[in-house]
Amino acid sequence: MDFLARRDEHVLEQMDRPDCDPARLANTYRQFRLVNAVVSGWRRTWVSRIRPVLSTSRTTTLLDVGSGAGDIPRAFARWAARDGLALQVTAIDPDERADAYLRSLPPVPGLTHRRAHTADLVAEGARYDVVTSNHLLHHLDAAQLGGLLADSEALAGRLALHSDIARTRLGYPLFSVATLPFRDSFIREDGLTSIRRSYRPAELRAVVPDGWRVETQTPFRNLLVHRA
Repeated sequence: MDFLARRDEHVLEQMDRPDCDPARLANTYRQFRLVNAVVSGWRRTWVSRIRPVLSTSRTTTLLDVGSGAGDIPRAFARWAARDGLALQVTAIDPDERADAYLRSLPPVPGLTHRRAHTADLVAEGARYDVVTSNHLLHHLDAAQLGGLLADSEALAGRLALHSDIARTRLGYPLFSVATLPFRDSFIREDGLTSIRRSYRPAELRAVVPDGWRVETQTPFRNLLVHRA
């Protein structure tokens, strides 16, 4: 698989196209919850990184960036409520289609969402205890990545966590086979494209500024960490 030897930052995911099929996009949003539950590793990161900074008495604020279908921030709000922890989650995404999908879902206590960029929040002087994102880094070009990390430093009072796919020769065929049952959506096609666009740990370390640490997680993941 020589095509995985180098990150392909020019290939475009179908759901990033403004004219992509809306029915397949809606199915993709619906299927994200199942896929992310298996591959994203956020439950483990929640237990080890986020839950320890939360409190039962003081409300902690969390910003989730590029929330897409919203399954990750919705899970954060549910997990906090189940653990009796005071957490207020804000989910943002600049895509009007993602925003419309989120607005179509039943509300979750402790979660709000808005259509916005991180730069909008920085301009407003907003601050959050924790900033997170899932599967966002590989979508960004170099300038956008630098902007996201600078904004995250400005917005996160305690901790920023950006979790993403790590490109591997094993992960590509495993994902290809595992997602064969997902029909009428972009899950399989865009997931394989995402792997081609994603960083290996050393590649990510080479482009992030000082103060950010790249950690590896299983299966096939990078976790970008910044502590204020």
